[in-house]
Amino acid sequence: MIHTRLQKTSEISPDLPSVYLIGKSTDISAGGFSDEEKVYINKRIEKNDEFILVHRLDSYKCLVVNDYTRPFFSQLEFMRTVSRKLLSLVSSNDHTSLVMVDLVNDSELILALVEGLILNNYRFDKYQRKDGRKDNFPDLISIYSANLREENVSNLEVLCNAVYLARNLVNEPLSHLNAEGLAEEIRNLAGNSGFSAEVMGKDRIEALQMGGLLAVNRGSIDPPTFSILEWKPENCVNEKPIVLIGKGIVYDTGGLSLKPTAKSMDYMKSDMAGAAAVAGVFYALAGCGIPVHVIGLVPATDNRPGGNAIVPGDVITMYDGTSVEVMNTDAEGRLILADALSWAKQYDPHLVIDLATLTGSASAAIGMQGSVAMQKSADEWYEALEESGYYTHERLVEFPLWEEYMDMLKSDIADIKNIGGKQAGAITAGKFLEHFISFPWIHLDIAGTAFLHSDDNYRKKGGTAVGVRLLFDFFSKHAGK
Repeated sequence: MIHTRLQKTSEISPDLPSVYLIGKSTDISAGGFSDEEKVYINKRIEKNDEFILVHRLDSYKCLVVNDYTRPFFSQLEFMRTVSRKLLSLVSSNDHTSLVMVDLVNDSELILALVEGLILNNYRFDKYQRKDGRKDNFPDLISIYSANLREENVSNLEVLCNAVYLARNLVNEPLSHLNAEGLAEEIRNLAGNSGFSAEVMGKDRIEALQMGGLLAVNRGSIDPPTFSILEWKPENCVNEKPIVLIGKGIVYDTGGLSLKPTAKSMDYMKSDMAGAAAVAGVFYALAGCGIPVHVIGLVPATDNRPGGNAIVPGDVITMYDGTSVEVMNTDAEGRLILADALSWAKQYDPHLVIDLATLTGSASAAIGMQGSVAMQKSADEWYEALEESGYYTHERLVEFPLWEEYMDMLKSDIADIKNIGGKQAGAITAGKFLEHFISFPWIHLDIAGTAFLHSDDNYRKKGGTAVGVRLLFDFFSKHAGK
């Protein structure tokens, strides 16, 4: 959880540590700057400085200069990324409060700056000795903006908490978060934020004959879980629910199709990033009271090569009765997602969105700059989600689901194979999932964006919580239309 409280303020307090958002021609007289400071600021603006530190004594003042020649989405992302410079300043002082002043009357930009600052301050140091280290981040951030509403501020605080929570789940090692532990974390979040959560254990999963989830779990000594989340406020605007499905492979060795270690198996605690994103989204929706009816499904297990683990060439029967020839046990995420997609049919949903660190092919195709998306019968929904992707800088690239790709999944002994070959791996994974749907559907392969091996500004090293901000914006702006 973040340790900073956000509040709206109706006053500018020049004597406090302050950050001013301006444009190149903004009247800065309201900031209480001296004539000497104004001359200095104007000189820095003429030199195209984007971050201007005025002075650094008992307090400080600095300015972020926005370039309005950029597209609006780029302006938002600049606000988030320039906050890294601001964090360095803030962290080097012991001030307990900070004032963010919007002199351009654009509340979205000032909120993006605050968002970037808070997300930049995230770190996962749960297992490190503190040795007297102190977090110098302010306890209180006050935001001044003429068009700002109280709910904008409170919603941002909840959303930042949701991102922290999802990142923590992804960064938590398997030794402290197996499938049952993930389900318990979801239950705790539900109790603390207001959505409901039901967890099905192995006996119920076996009774339901969820063959994909059970097959992946066969090599593990820990039982699988299947969590069902629901947020349904009294004033929800959609008659039929939207279903979110998150892949919950809490650790993926690849099974008997064992992964190499370096830059592969060594970070596979992140293979449940889709599940973490779903949990974070529900926390944010409930915490902000967003009036949409949403159901979440989280099938969870680890994928190990022990015991009675499935082997390449095995045939399993899925929840919907489809027989699958398992040609590669490292293509396990699609097996547990397929059972969840089949389960989702009972809700007669408006739309189903799944999030999964599904294929290395997605990461190879577009890197860490965006997530691969596929969709069927969901054009308008996808357009809205794509717009949210640009707004939050969690961008999407749509891949095709042409019928010819299904030929690559034909099996000689079963209804379908679980892999298609060396080419178009992300697409054939999507085609496999498509076999199990009968509703408008969007598939998000977040393999390249869910976990980063080096620091990337406010996205940070490790778990990014990709999907939380994207889907919160989607639901807040579009799902109720």
